[in-house]
Amino acid sequence: MTEDTTPYEDASSGDSPSEPTLEALAAAGFELDALSEEQYEVLRALSPEELALLVDIRGRLDAVAPEVQAHADVAGGALF
Repeated sequence: MTEDTTPYEDASSGDSPSEPTLEALAAAGFELDALSEEQYEVLRALSPEELALLVDIRGRLDAVAPEVQAHADVAGGALF
């Protein structure tokens, strides 16, 4: 987190990963189960803008996943 970043939620609270930021990431399809506590702290400290960007990127990647998967199945991923 940079000095210009405002945490979305209080990262020092020590709460379980059920905070709004982590819930939003999980709802967007991010796998959070294997993350360390330090990684949770980074995610808890995301600003609303950073969270929105991650969720948007994930959504766009998921939207093209079938096309990418089809190329990998047909061409063995040779195009990528």
